[in-house]
Amino acid sequence: MKDGPPGQRGTPVGRRVFLGTLGLGALGVVAAPRLQHGLESFLGGAADKDPTGLTGLLPNGGGFRYYSVASSVPRKNADSYRLTIDGLVDHPTTYTLADLKALPQTRLVRDVQCVTGWRVPDTPFEGVRLSRLLDTAKVRPTARAIRFTCFDGTYTESLTLAQARRADVLVALRMQDKDLGHSHGGPVRLYVAPMYFYKSAKWLSGITVTDEVRPGYWEERGYDVDAWVGRSNGRDDEPTT
Repeated sequence: MKDGPPGQRGTPVGRRVFLGTLGLGALGVVAAPRLQHGLESFLGGAADKDPTGLTGLLPNGGGFRYYSVASSVPRKNADSYRLTIDGLVDHPTTYTLADLKALPQTRLVRDVQCVTGWRVPDTPFEGVRLSRLLDTAKVRPTARAIRFTCFDGTYTESLTLAQARRADVLVALRMQDKDLGHSHGGPVRLYVAPMYFYKSAKWLSGITVTDEVRPGYWEERGYDVDAWVGRSNGRDDEPTT
C-alpha cells in the first residue's frame, strides 16, 4: 500500500553530527517545566519543516532529541494509518490503528540509549509484541530476517528473525504513557528495547519478512547492524535491559 504521492515523501538530509557543539543543551537544564513543555511542542513542529537539521541539536523537556532523515514527513491518523506485513508469510495482513489497539498490549519501562550519547532513563513504551504479529502472519520456514519501512519514504531498518521474536521488541503505540505523537514517530513506531535507538524506527508502515538481513538506512552508512547497547558501534554504555 502506498503512503502517498512522491511529492509527500521526504528527501534525505543526514544525521545531526555535531550534537551539543552549539551549547544549546543548556536550555533544557535551566528552563522551567512549563517552558520545557513549550520548547518540546515547538521543536516537534519545527523539526518537520527544518531541512537544515538544526532543531535536532536541541533537547526537549523529556531529554529526547528530534531526528529525521527526511526534510518533511506526512502525518497519519486513525483514518489514514496502515501497517502492512508481507514477504515470506502465508497470510499477508494490513492493520489499521484501531486493529492494533484492539490487540493485547505489552508495557515495558527501559532506558533509551542513543548511539550519539544521550540517554533517557525509565521510559515507558506500550504496544503489540512484534512476535504476535509475525505468528498471525504465519512466517514461512525460509524466513531469516525482517525489513522495516517507514512512511517518511526514506528510513529503513532490519532485525534478524530471532531478534524480532524477542519479548522486548514492540510495535509501539504509546510512549511515556501517552499516545505516540508525530514527532516521536507516531502513530506507530518500532521499539527495540535492548538496542540503540536508531533501531526503533519511527513512522512505521511496513514489516517485510525476508530470507536475509538487509542493512537499514544508518547501517548502510556505517552503523552496526546488530546494535546491542554497550556491545556495538564502539560504545560501552550500560545495557538498557
